Amino acid sequence: MLLRDHFPPDLPAGFTSRLPVEADVGPLDALVTADQRTHTPDAEVTADSLRSRLVGLRSFSRRQVVVVPDGAGDTAEPVGWIALADRASGRTDLQWVLARDLPRRAELAAALLAWAREVGGSFARHRGVEATWLDASVTETDTDRSALLAASGFTHVRTWLHMRRPVDPADATDLPAPREGTRVRRVHRHPSGLPVAQDVTTVHRMLEESFADHWGSYRESFAEFVQRLVEDPREADWDHWWIAEVEREGRWLPAGGLVAARQAARGDLGEGTYLEYLGVHRSARGRGVAKALLHAAFRDAAERGLARLELEVDADSPTGANGLYEAMGFRAFERTQTWHAQAASHPSRLLEPPGD
Repeated sequence: MLLRDHFPPDLPAGFTSRLPVEADVGPLDALVTADQRTHTPDAEVTADSLRSRLVGLRSFSRRQVVVVPDGAGDTAEPVGWIALADRASGRTDLQWVLARDLPRRAELAAALLAWAREVGGSFARHRGVEATWLDASVTETDTDRSALLAASGFTHVRTWLHMRRPVDPADATDLPAPREGTRVRRVHRHPSGLPVAQDVTTVHRMLEESFADHWGSYRESFAEFVQRLVEDPREADWDHWWIAEVEREGRWLPAGGLVAARQAARGDLGEGTYLEYLGVHRSARGRGVAKALLHAAFRDAAERGLARLELEVDADSPTGANGLYEAMGFRAFERTQTWHAQAASHPSRLLEPPGD
């Protein structure tokens, strides 16, 4: 296959696109890291994760190109990159970067984002739906990127708080037990270390049903959920997965789930735990399930001698989740925004924006 044998964006003169190759991982790692550090000084890109997106298993669900100077040949180092992931029915994740000092940068961004809508439309047609929402994340202080998205018809639709809590060594022994009738356990695992399948399906079901009434919820099938785990270049941290259960009529029934992962030390920050998903089933709310799950993660982090816990929460959450996290010692250190644009399977098929 030729590197230029693809569906390319119509770029301004002086630039062309091609498919990514293994040799692009290093230069793009440096490009993305430098771009993120413009606004987040301790930002760090995991090269293995980037490699998986570019040329590994994660590339299977993506349409992407790298931007290079025209006439520089297929071995030229990229000056830009755009990737769209077919995340779920109605949702397409968008990631893009352009070197900050490029001439005609605004024109390049407009061309790439226009191409993104075409690709999103092809995803929608493949799934048999009328449209998909392109979902782009922007650090709140990155007004340059926000302006480029706005110029291409994207709209700021949500703000997220990134929160951090220091680990207290006393968390290993002094945290309260869950309320009576509530308990938390890790997912069960086979001797091989892999989780028992029933527990993985339980966590998926708890998260899907917990977030069904949240803003921007997209139904992710179990197959899609598992595929994302398989695509991750690191092995899933199964010993960081917990299930909450409540007792009803003498039976212990699933009530919530927590998926977390280890965080490497970076800059002045020591190793930590990132709380990726925490969901409480609507039928079990008000029984202290969320606190019990959080305490399990706090206790685990203290036992491991870690320094911090981090998470992301909707700043406008109708459940007041950010208030719970603040009460449990988390403090916001960064804010990001979600920007949306619609990509229709056919130009005449437009949907109403997702509401609260």
